[in-house]
Amino acid sequence: MDGIIVVNKEQDYTSFDVVAKLRGILKQKKMGHTGTLDPMATGVLPVCLGAGTKLCDMMTDTKKIYRAVMLLGKDYDTEDITGELLSEAEVNATEEEIRDCVQAFVGEIEQLPPMYSAVKVNGKKLCDYARAGKEVERKPRKVTIHEIEIEKIDLPYVTMKVTCSKGTYIRTLCREIGEKLGCHGCMQSLVRIYTAGFTIEEAKTIDEIEKYRDEGRLSEILYGVDSFFKEYPEAVVVPESEIYADNGNAMKPYEFSVLPEKMEDGVKVRVYRKDGFFYGIYRYEARKDIYKLEKMFFC
Repeated sequence: MDGIIVVNKEQDYTSFDVVAKLRGILKQKKMGHTGTLDPMATGVLPVCLGAGTKLCDMMTDTKKIYRAVMLLGKDYDTEDITGELLSEAEVNATEEEIRDCVQAFVGEIEQLPPMYSAVKVNGKKLCDYARAGKEVERKPRKVTIHEIEIEKIDLPYVTMKVTCSKGTYIRTLCREIGEKLGCHGCMQSLVRIYTAGFTIEEAKTIDEIEKYRDEGRLSEILYGVDSFFKEYPEAVVVPESEIYADNGNAMKPYEFSVLPEKMEDGVKVRVYRKDGFFYGIYRYEARKDIYKLEKMFFC
């Protein structure tokens, strides 16, 4: 199969576990996930199959939306409640102070990757150093918090929806908010509700995917590779030029039966055969009046 299956990752599964289980269910080796979720986190994890694996890096780079519950007043070594409790403090902040503090983190910020993470230093994961009782020097990384919406405050718990860039650690965000409030903070729970254009409503659990397989209905939950590019306009190659598209050649506008009305420099299009077969993504170069291949998915 070629395409994308959107998994609703359950708690205590690693992203690697999800791929391993899908390989067994689908009897297919060529697949990969699109961004690691912590074992305690749940939610949207697109898994790419076959030719869709060419999308993995592209999908990882997209914005994410999480629903997180922050627990104020406690500090854990893992920055979430799965670790060892290091210290506690009273939560004296008002709701208004909490809201003001949270909004101060919107924008481009620097985060220090947590020791309990998969980030590698000298070829070794930070979590492996942490489990061995070692702390190593890490470099801060720039991430972008696009928006934080506080949905509920029921102290010491704060539920918030966070829209952010790739590489953002929500548990680190919770810890930093707590520290700024002077009372510590950690992550109580985390659900990824959106990534790479897919929502939690579209995601299926491993058990649900297995049921679809048993009922012969996998096609109902398999998204085409082109679904990731649905914002790009469509272009259809004329039958006479399909041989050139098969080889990834540059194409002139007259070689398409369907094209966007405005052909501006840099416009990207989804290129199809007349029968609906998806070739890949082409970019228009106005200076030469041609469409050049950017990413081929035809195998």
